[in-house]
Amino acid sequence: MKPSSVLFPPAVIGVFGSGQLGRMLALAARAMGYRIHTYSPDRDSPTGQVADREVCAPYDDLDAVRNFVREVDVVTFEFENVAAAVAEVAAEEGVPVRPGGHVLHTTQQRLREKQFLRGAGLPVTPFAAVRTEEDLRSAMDQIGAPAVLKTAAFGYDGKGQRRIDAPEQALSAWNALGRQEAILEGFVDFERELSVVAARGMDGAFAHWGVIENVHRNHILDLSVAPARLEPRLACEAIELARAVLEALDVVGVLCVEMFLDRRGRLLINELAPRPHNSGHLTIEASITSQFEQQARAVCGLPLGATDLLRPAAMANLLGDLWSHGEPNWAAALADRGIKLHLYGKKEPRKGRKMGHLTALADTIEEARARVLKARSALARQHDSALESRETAALSEWADAVNEGGSHGS
Repeated sequence: MKPSSVLFPPAVIGVFGSGQLGRMLALAARAMGYRIHTYSPDRDSPTGQVADREVCAPYDDLDAVRNFVREVDVVTFEFENVAAAVAEVAAEEGVPVRPGGHVLHTTQQRLREKQFLRGAGLPVTPFAAVRTEEDLRSAMDQIGAPAVLKTAAFGYDGKGQRRIDAPEQALSAWNALGRQEAILEGFVDFERELSVVAARGMDGAFAHWGVIENVHRNHILDLSVAPARLEPRLACEAIELARAVLEALDVVGVLCVEMFLDRRGRLLINELAPRPHNSGHLTIEASITSQFEQQARAVCGLPLGATDLLRPAAMANLLGDLWSHGEPNWAAALADRGIKLHLYGKKEPRKGRKMGHLTALADTIEEARARVLKARSALARQHDSALESRETAALSEWADAVNEGGSHGS
């Protein structure tokens, strides 16, 4: 199909990756009148269930990739760990790739990403490349302990990383990662984990959803609240860091900048995600334009939509662990009529697997958080004292943080 700077419905958006991010993008884009084709190795995938066409083939099958892109008007990604050659094939076929292949190339490999950020003068955690045992020893001398050793490629939700508390643990940590090319990062004593989900249009327009505050458990995002409890000066700084990233990378589309606020009051960029992000799921209900509609607008060349936050919001992930006593009690969670349920169509619930999420809006972020955690704790079909204890502890931790961090406000 012939490329055009602006693509109007019913143009076809081709999505590489077929998980929940693609599913929610497809739902938003189809509401606008666009058609969605998805490509991944999986059949009956979360995206494929709602797409107009699902193509199942390996990402490195470049003939299948070529046939796929010939049937779409623009290519985008919901999953960055695809073969970089995918973007090259699309470009060869004259199909626009948004965000561009250079964005995918940079962000799908941790070392390249950190080097890009440092080269752009943006604040990052201390890091060093590890390719040999000599590199590892030198990196430990440079970074010190504690530190985190991560594979340079193909890692998310805590996969592909090991914490090192003493130098003598370094070699065993690298062996556990298969002696792959890696990056050693200094351990950050952080006060809060934050993200800025933002978008950039073809005309360079920039839009954002403010700063979102995140809580991780076992390296997986557990809960997000917006707006973050952050003093205005730091919120503005975080947004400007996100703007700098999108402009330096020449992004067209949605990108998330994950950050730490350390205990010295400094913002440090941790990771980039060149797509809609888990922490931005709450924008579906909480904002005039969701991150998924914005992705469709941006990659099709339309003006970006307004991102005003309608009310404070909280989002809680639903992991496969919730199915340990059988099907969760959805009616109990939805007894609070303000709770919104999103399930991703995944057939097999596994421990740590993201199966869906809940969102709550309220007059304050404290109330939104309490409501969404209460709804999630109600999902256990049988009384689960461990889950109840976790949710009670989460609320207690939040209350303590509010009291201790009063200068950050809400």
